[in-house]
Amino acid sequence: MSKVRTLILRAPGTNCDAETAFAFQQAGAVTTLVHINQLIRHEHHLTDYQIMVVPGGFTYSDDISAGKVLANELKLKLSGDIQRFVENGGLILGICNGFQVLVKAGILPGEGSGEPLLTLSPNDSGRFECRWVHLEINRESPCVFTRGIDRMYLPVAHGEGKIVVTPEALPRLNVVTRYTDARGNTDAGYPHNPNGSVADIAGICDTSGRIFALMPHPERYIRGTQHPRWTRQGIKQDGDGLKVFVNAVRWAQSL
Repeated sequence: MSKVRTLILRAPGTNCDAETAFAFQQAGAVTTLVHINQLIRHEHHLTDYQIMVVPGGFTYSDDISAGKVLANELKLKLSGDIQRFVENGGLILGICNGFQVLVKAGILPGEGSGEPLLTLSPNDSGRFECRWVHLEINRESPCVFTRGIDRMYLPVAHGEGKIVVTPEALPRLNVVTRYTDARGNTDAGYPHNPNGSVADIAGICDTSGRIFALMPHPERYIRGTQHPRWTRQGIKQDGDGLKVFVNAVRWAQSL
């Protein structure tokens, strides 16, 4: 069986591309770091890949708003290519800044044209939040990336991670992950919900489950030694984030 090919999208300010590529490599994929301009100039083609990832960072310094400039490039210059990629069964993953990009490009939540159902705004704390958080996974979600996962413990690092959605639109979202406290309680408030997201939402997917985005960083916890308390609590072989990438690769192998 041929290796799954994963495109890691880069732009000025991306800073989690290498870690994300390494995570997919550990899951068995072949990865290529591709600058946005290389896609626009057709030096690389989405049709050559099974997975596309928009990793974390601060693309274009998050000018205007977080992820907005890169989102405009995807929407105005690559929307046709992305649509064909999705129609052909491709997977898309957005992490942190990638979440912001996918939402502001209209790729998520995937409801088609019209007024956006949600956006991401500055954290309620008014500051950059860099901490580890507990997540519960919605087992009813169609998300390909989180199959077989009940809970995760992952780091966040963002200044604009608050998901804002109207009460009318909330039931229409495919919520995949929610912030909880260590006991699994939602509505635990800050700092368990680090940004004030409505309904403690940390990640969503489209109706197919093949486009997934989350604010926490699974690529930063793929080895047991990356846990902040591994020397006191004992080491696990794999970090909680690794299965996200394994699930994606296994799905792509079945295409």
